[in-house]
Amino acid sequence: MEKLLAGVELEWKALGNDNFVEVANSGRKPVKASLRVAGETPYYGANNIQDYVDGHTHDGEYVLIAEDGSASLENYSIQYATGKFWANNHVHVVRGKSRLNTRFLFHYLSIGNFIPFLSGGGRAKLTKGKMVEVKIPIPCPEDPKKSLEIQAEIVRILDKFTELTAELTARKKQYNYYRDQLLSFEEDEVEWKALGEVGKWYGGGTPSKRQLDYWENGTIPWISPKDMGCPVIDSSQDYITEAAVKGSSTKLVPANSIAIVVRSSILDKLLPSALIPVPVTLNQDMKAIIPHKNILPGYMTANKN
Repeated sequence: MEKLLAGVELEWKALGNDNFVEVANSGRKPVKASLRVAGETPYYGANNIQDYVDGHTHDGEYVLIAEDGSASLENYSIQYATGKFWANNHVHVVRGKSRLNTRFLFHYLSIGNFIPFLSGGGRAKLTKGKMVEVKIPIPCPEDPKKSLEIQAEIVRILDKFTELTAELTARKKQYNYYRDQLLSFEEDEVEWKALGEVGKWYGGGTPSKRQLDYWENGTIPWISPKDMGCPVIDSSQDYITEAAVKGSSTKLVPANSIAIVVRSSILDKLLPSALIPVPVTLNQDMKAIIPHKNILPGYMTANKN
């Protein structure tokens, strides 16, 4: 991408620029649910496919932009439609012309901020007059061939990430399902223990920032809530020295402990606990538990409770 974009000029073009964008709103046709004829053609509304009907209003590759009724204004509803489909009057229908890759258009509009273009109160509306003012970046506008090559490469990369993201989401759902199945017990099948009964606890602390010898060239991981993004953590953003361990309230926690966040302003963005396979130290917003020998650390972190 760096080579592809080296020295490339960029110009912003409005969706109303008919050299780059075709607006195909004239083909839209709303049909009440009671009057729709069942079929195989997807019937699109502001946020998703609402029905499957007979017939179609459009045929080809298009981007659908919510006119009104988007489920989220910050993450505005943008849909990609190919083949034959039916569009109602709650979506604008656009596509790229010969100088604009429609899939590139879709990816860019998916991250766009539409709020400045919206009007109305409770049901915000993106009128056609405002929609055509929305601008998109065009690389190398004076060299259509190179421009389309750049657009296609960006599309290839983003489509690959989209594919991987979808796979990861599916695998996470699968993991959660089997985890819940494996860790669901009847009352008489197991004995429930409080965390205070199943291991030894360690607290955390923050070495003085004024003591440079506590931080410079540190090699001991110092775990804080900002590191709690993975189920297994063996490194940290900050490291401290042996002098810090000896001279402060933080203690060295043995390997195979379980780190737990006990206080943070970003708890909703963190994993509450994680397995720590290496010796570490903790800050004051963390605690760690070393399970007794008859309890596997990994079993404790797998239990969502």
